[in-house]
Amino acid sequence: MSNPFTVIASDLGRTVAEAKPLLLSLNNADTSVRPAKNKWSRKEILGHLLDSASNNHQRFVRAALEGKLTFPGYDQDPLVELQEFREIDWTFMVEFWASYNRFLAHVINVLPAASARITCAIGRNAPATLEWIAQDYVAHLKHHLNQILGRTFETAYGAKGTTPS
Repeated sequence: MSNPFTVIASDLGRTVAEAKPLLLSLNNADTSVRPAKNKWSRKEILGHLLDSASNNHQRFVRAALEGKLTFPGYDQDPLVELQEFREIDWTFMVEFWASYNRFLAHVINVLPAASARITCAIGRNAPATLEWIAQDYVAHLKHHLNQILGRTFETAYGAKGTTPS
């Protein structure tokens, strides 16, 4: 049986490699500006992606070790507000985000093929397989990178008819 995680990990690694120099070309001041009062700045979007990486890291490894699990959801707006991402240096954030996601690509790559079918519940969402959660993680990441960089990465995440987690 081929391991579906290999393709997902490769996609994540390639996306990070392509995005990092584009992100580093942006400046600290511009990435701190909110486009509207109720919209996140680019730093806050990248900070949200760091939260997503942290949450999904635990999902990947705990589900693979424990089997069927239930994870809490998370309230993204208060988390972004609490962590004050707009106060952090942009270059540091990009380096940290890229490093963490390169590590996650490794973690996803070494997940056993059999764990792809493990079912997890996250918050109030319908249960999903670990394979779907990993695919959704990369699609979600691309969606938010497109918010930061403009339409750069192909993803159906957030499109009408999809069910993002």
